[in-house]
Amino acid sequence: MTDATSASKADIPESVLVELASAFEVGEIRERRYLADGLMNANWKVDTPAGAFALKRVTDASLDRLGRNLGVLASLAADGLPVTPPVATAPGSLVAEVGGGAWCLFPWVVGAHVRGVDLTLGQAADLGVHLGRLHEGLGRACAQGLLPVVPEEVTADVSSPERAVEKSERLSGAVREKGTSSAFDVAVTAALEQRRELIGKHADRRPKGTVPAGRHGWTHGDVQYRNLLWEGRELVAVLDWDRVGVRPYAEEVVRTAQVQFGVGGVFDLERVSMFVRGYRSVVPLEAEALADGVRRLWWKRMTDYWQLEFRYDRGDHSFEELFIADEALLHWWTDRLGQVEDAFTEG
Repeated sequence: MTDATSASKADIPESVLVELASAFEVGEIRERRYLADGLMNANWKVDTPAGAFALKRVTDASLDRLGRNLGVLASLAADGLPVTPPVATAPGSLVAEVGGGAWCLFPWVVGAHVRGVDLTLGQAADLGVHLGRLHEGLGRACAQGLLPVVPEEVTADVSSPERAVEKSERLSGAVREKGTSSAFDVAVTAALEQRRELIGKHADRRPKGTVPAGRHGWTHGDVQYRNLLWEGRELVAVLDWDRVGVRPYAEEVVRTAQVQFGVGGVFDLERVSMFVRGYRSVVPLEAEALADGVRRLWWKRMTDYWQLEFRYDRGDHSFEELFIADEALLHWWTDRLGQVEDAFTEG
């Protein structure tokens, strides 16, 4: 992210703050502090006469979807999950439309964001248990009518090698056209060339069908360390409910493990196994479904370039470091595909 983009994202006009304080009935906002941990949305800690709160401006979810998702949190909290329901506005809405933006407010929770590799093995297992209980809780919310009925079948797009190569070639052209010959541009040029080689070499290992194996249902959509708060050894809050949706359970299990324990260009396979073991103690997901989920995410990472699309199509530099880290992990993962699948299925 450029400095100008960062400053714009962190700014709230005083008139908007006044209107938000009135909408949520919390009194004057005495102090605010921008929280730089988020990637997509913008977050602040605000102090008011009514207490401390987390204020969030949502930019990547529709109002209808956001309101629906936030309406589930009270049910999850009643189930004993580490979830904090949002503050309602005076008319009872969970989302305030102010200054052209969508805003929600949550009571402040004391805790720290802890990277997955910094969790103990016991905490990794506990996180798996929490994810399993979260899936069960979302299922109960659906049964209560808080979420739409789950369809009988879900499908997942499997990018063809030809389409993936075409996208990479387009991005190579965008680097030449819009890049500045920076160290990042040079690294991307080499990475895209290597990616085309990998796709050609491993195309026959891609998922063959569009219907994922195993159970599916309502899921969080973005369980990762920036959206988790720990206090000591305990998970005290699961944050960021913008992406709640129906997915294969294996997809969320595998993606969560990847973003939590795929750090520094390698998987921490011991923690992966403990995490999956914790999840399966709650939701008995079959090994076949997990292996299928691993293979699908691997191919998705092989054929997806979303960080580069943000950089070269939108001019958003926020995800440059993430691309470099994910690229290193992809190569390590590809060299050990069977070993990684074993860590998930033996968990």
